[in-house]
Amino acid sequence: MAVLENLTSQQAIDLENKYGAHNYHPLPVVLSKGEGVYVWDVEGNKYYDFLSAYSAVNQGHCHPKIVDAMTSQAKTLTLTSRAFYNDKLGEYEKFASDYFGFDKLLPMNTGAEAVETALKVCRRWAYQEKGIAENDAQIIVCENNFHGRTTTIISFSNDPVARKNFGPYTQGFIKIEYDNLTALEDALSNNKNVAGFLVEPIQGEAGVYVPSEDYLEKAKALCEKHNVLFIADEVQTGIARTGRLLATCGNCSCKDKNCSGTPQVKPDILILGKALSGGAYPVSAVLANDDIMKVITPGSHGSTFGGNPIAAAVAMAALEVVRDEELAENAFQLGALFREEMNKYIENSDIVKLVRGKGLLNAIVINDSEDSDTAWNICAALKENGLLAKPTHGNIIRFAPPLVMNKEQLLECVSIITKTLKDFE
Repeated sequence: MAVLENLTSQQAIDLENKYGAHNYHPLPVVLSKGEGVYVWDVEGNKYYDFLSAYSAVNQGHCHPKIVDAMTSQAKTLTLTSRAFYNDKLGEYEKFASDYFGFDKLLPMNTGAEAVETALKVCRRWAYQEKGIAENDAQIIVCENNFHGRTTTIISFSNDPVARKNFGPYTQGFIKIEYDNLTALEDALSNNKNVAGFLVEPIQGEAGVYVPSEDYLEKAKALCEKHNVLFIADEVQTGIARTGRLLATCGNCSCKDKNCSGTPQVKPDILILGKALSGGAYPVSAVLANDDIMKVITPGSHGSTFGGNPIAAAVAMAALEVVRDEELAENAFQLGALFREEMNKYIENSDIVKLVRGKGLLNAIVINDSEDSDTAWNICAALKENGLLAKPTHGNIIRFAPPLVMNKEQLLECVSIITKTLKDFE
């Protein structure tokens, strides 16, 4: 069959529905172009993107520096596999290790792969360095987590949609309540085989749930007390999204004027993805210091595409954009403005309970049950008014625009959101 040209939105949707697996439920909009904070559908309608591909496009759609790095490298060398060295990987590993303040980087492709990698590193460290008996290591995770959808990861999810009919499940995980230090201390004190604590600094998929101010700092201290690795999944919260280079750390390399210059919490293992490439290419990474990363030896882990020259070139360009354009500072300032403006609306609203978040990772909680379609209908109306967002957990709408947004654009978006909400009051 010849490839159709100039598809209408309905034709594109029909093709996906007929030939694609139905593992997503998208809003009925078919995008064909993006630039900065905007996307366009196939009919030429323009929208503000308030999802940023789940925070992969922090640097804005089709950032010219990132695209140039990708296309330039693609014309030179794309893939060698790790059977050979290439002239970009070492440069990238040094750049990113220095950028985030770690000794070493292990390159992968997707966020879920990076989480799986971190789990393997943690377990091997537990057996070789901590002295836990092989196959006895336990890793503490949090309820309502979202770390991906591989078989191992869904084994410690409590989302029935992600889990049902995909068993048997992988063992070796202890689930505790998020933002509960007592539960963490109990789990650490009552199990000598705990190797690590895997946590999202902010639970994004759970509805942008921000923990107590001192939660991460005290959790890290408990991990240190019990000789347990603190593993931060910053696939969504990292790379300036929350108004800091990392949600766990005010690393001074980000040139963030709101940063103290000293880490709030330094993870033992840091997991990155999404905006590590600015949305231009699948790039993820696990970072750790030598005393942990030394457990990875030839043959113990790998990826055909992990660390390929395009990924390395793209990631360096993406991180340079974050630093040079001071996107962490911009996210900090605009995020505060967004929550301030939304709170003004919420004071007299019956449809919105609250707004929460950090930086430009925010959510509003709709005053309806989780099984209602109100949030979905609001997002459909937002689309008609020129702004794209998506519900999560039924009655929560996540707002995460590209970090290159300016104040005037943000205020226009607030106006679109509040105007749309008024129609549902």
